Amino acid sequence: MAGTIGAVSGVALGPKPSRADVPAPSRQGWQAVPAPGSTPAAQLRSIAAAGPRLAWAVGEESLAPQSQQRALAMLWNGSVWTKTDLSHLGHTRLSDVAGVCSAAAWSVGQPVGSGSPLLRWDGTTWREADFPGRGEPDVRLNSVAVGPDRQVWICGSRGGAARLLHGNGRRWRWVDPLPVASVYLYRVVVRSPGEVWVSGDQSNGGGWSGLVARWDGKWTVLPPIAGLRLGIADLHSAGPDDVWAVGTEAGAGGPVGRPGNPALSHWDGTAWTRLEPGFTLGSLTAIAGDARGRAAWISGWNFQDQSRSTYLRRDGETWTVVRGPAGTAPAPYLNDVTSVPGTTGFWSVGMTRPAPYPPTEAYAEHLQA
Repeated sequence: MAGTIGAVSGVALGPKPSRADVPAPSRQGWQAVPAPGSTPAAQLRSIAAAGPRLAWAVGEESLAPQSQQRALAMLWNGSVWTKTDLSHLGHTRLSDVAGVCSAAAWSVGQPVGSGSPLLRWDGTTWREADFPGRGEPDVRLNSVAVGPDRQVWICGSRGGAARLLHGNGRRWRWVDPLPVASVYLYRVVVRSPGEVWVSGDQSNGGGWSGLVARWDGKWTVLPPIAGLRLGIADLHSAGPDDVWAVGTEAGAGGPVGRPGNPALSHWDGTAWTRLEPGFTLGSLTAIAGDARGRAAWISGWNFQDQSRSTYLRRDGETWTVVRGPAGTAPAPYLNDVTSVPGTTGFWSVGMTRPAPYPPTEAYAEHLQA
């Protein structure tokens, strides 16, 4: 894997000017929602919502030294988060989750033994599902998406090549390999039936560049997003000429533990444009669209002010920094953000501190707009 996307810790490099943070509106702001029951250190890496009364969040727990790391899953029932029993599984991490209803929810996780697991929600818990390549040592499933037609798309690798796995729960097939070498995929996104986007990074010899590509029966690979060790953690496509990509540029040099730089890019159908995200040290971890299909919210981490969670909110053609609730976590770090279908609300998840060490706990915030 050329680059990495995830939580980091670092040393202060001194404040730098950026545009003023905008507090979330008092009656329509982000609010922390307890996600109890996990064993520190714990974090939620991904969240998916089927509606206001059903959502899933996954990650990992028990990351303390000399402890056995375990996969973590939470379920939202419209009122509270509850921990899902995974004692029948031996997985150490669930890295992504997607679902549109209780009969069409899927998760992928960290390999245990040979190959990555694919899990399906059975209405009560997560169960392993079969797929071509299951158990093969070189198979990695990194991210999963489910379309409104309940078709499942999974990005990862098989046979040394970046691939997509497509299926409906009964029949599966691997599509043609991505025609780019030395690629690691972080995210798969369904824009419409038959149109799927992926993001990640691509080795460029001296580091890696951001990668975004589209599958619609054939691959279309967009030009690389230039940067010093730049990985694209997530993307949102409103059309072939309106694609947003978010991630972290690790850069080069600096002290040990230096945080990266948040990276925000837009594709207009011709070229990528890098935009100023509003803060200079940290990361952008995920992006979510609104009910109209437009990019709306970005989750991030602002190294220079860790007292509250950090978002970017779409305001017309610009992005504005918005802060989450104060005093709910020591230094919250967000890994993912998603919309709630049928509403104007959003969920985000992560952990209470920016490093996955005790006493870090699983963390969630909700925007009921």
